[in-house]
Amino acid sequence: MKTLLITGAGKGIGLETAKLAASAGHNVIAISRNITALEAIKGIQAFSVDLSSEDAIGTFVQKIAHVPIDVLINNAGLLTNTSVAESSFELFEKIYKVNVFGLAELTRQLLPQIHSDGHVVNISSMGGIQGSAKFPGLSIYSSSKGALITLTELWAEEFKASGPKFNVLALGAVQTQMLEEAFPGFEAPITAEGFAPYLLNFGLTGHQYYNGKTLQVSSSTP
Repeated sequence: MKTLLITGAGKGIGLETAKLAASAGHNVIAISRNITALEAIKGIQAFSVDLSSEDAIGTFVQKIAHVPIDVLINNAGLLTNTSVAESSFELFEKIYKVNVFGLAELTRQLLPQIHSDGHVVNISSMGGIQGSAKFPGLSIYSSSKGALITLTELWAEEFKASGPKFNVLALGAVQTQMLEEAFPGFEAPITAEGFAPYLLNFGLTGHQYYNGKTLQVSSSTP
């Protein structure tokens, strides 16, 4: 059995993947700001962590410093549907603090604990893929997800000799609260529960086939 650390596990894809991993007998460390949905699930250690805070990240990592990690799934993310004209420095900073800065800092601090043959899976978006369909109001979110793709490619290069492996899943439409906020009324062909088996399997096995790659996981637009 493996040890997985999943961020953004309080709802949606993160929650369903954490539940599935725990039911399969894996050791799951799940973090989210709100951990109410996680606390009663057998096999899951839940931690409330604000990924926009460097201090909060450091405190959390100290708590699990003794735990070797096989798979890190960086699933947490913030989305805003805001036009450029209505955006602000503070809003850009808020989104990037979670989607890029916090993710990078958590990964950096956990590196000593991640097995050399481990796997870091970063969850991006089709909006972050150069040349993909773009939508008004998503410039902050999509650009942060594009930055994450480039970060992942560089991390894979830095650690290609020693491990772990780093890959990205760029998701299309999955029915989550975040999708509903971006596209009210749109019904995605894939649910969070339906996507969880794919994500869990990729986290456990994808590094055997890929490193520094971005896999586009999308059956529709958006």
